[in-house]
Amino acid sequence: MAQELSVRVKEIIPRTYNVKSVRLDIGQEAEFKAGQFLAVTLQDNPGLKRYLSISSSPTEKSYLEFTKKLTESAFSKVLLKLKPQDPVKIQYPMGKFTLDDAYTNIAFLSGGIGITPIRSIVKYVVDKNLGTDMVLIYANRSVKDIVFKEDFDALQKVYPKLKVVHVLGEPAPDFKCIPGLINVQVIKNEVSDYLNRRFYLCGPPQMVEVMGKILTDGLKLAKENIITENFQGY
Repeated sequence: MAQELSVRVKEIIPRTYNVKSVRLDIGQEAEFKAGQFLAVTLQDNPGLKRYLSISSSPTEKSYLEFTKKLTESAFSKVLLKLKPQDPVKIQYPMGKFTLDDAYTNIAFLSGGIGITPIRSIVKYVVDKNLGTDMVLIYANRSVKDIVFKEDFDALQKVYPKLKVVHVLGEPAPDFKCIPGLINVQVIKNEVSDYLNRRFYLCGPPQMVEVMGKILTDGLKLAKENIITENFQGY
């Protein structure tokens, strides 16, 4: 059941040129499932409220972290000015974009800031050494747009059952990636056992819809093996 808390900012971490993570000191051990989200209200103003995925893992116990792409919205403009010790109201945890222990082989399809709950899930699996086999196909415009790149690089080094594949609209010559967009052939090439995996899709609503159709129509996956999370409004 979700709880409401008044908390303070602990740390703010730039992730890319237009993405920031905010770590909150909640004064207690955070109780949530990897992949869930929270409601964040700034300046005690109901008009400055957003639902954002928790990007930290339940294994990272000293804080609760959310990560947001900065836009021209009023919420983003206030968020940009946040500093340590500033007060924030939160309500958490919510959502069902979470691990199912029945599936030992999973795959993630994500784009842009949709990576946030996936970072939470992957970090949790690695920290707990659950043995889950994971493939992440992550689409972005360019290298500079990749959120948590360093995290995923480090996680792959310590957890052999994690494979991260970058798909870029504007590929860089010195960066290993697949040019273009996620499509049927990309998934077949990178996830050869796709029929035996549960897929998690997270990103902008239009992308999630397209990816869902690729899986059901193009690859004939059963809908019950597809879990989705839409990022509305940013």
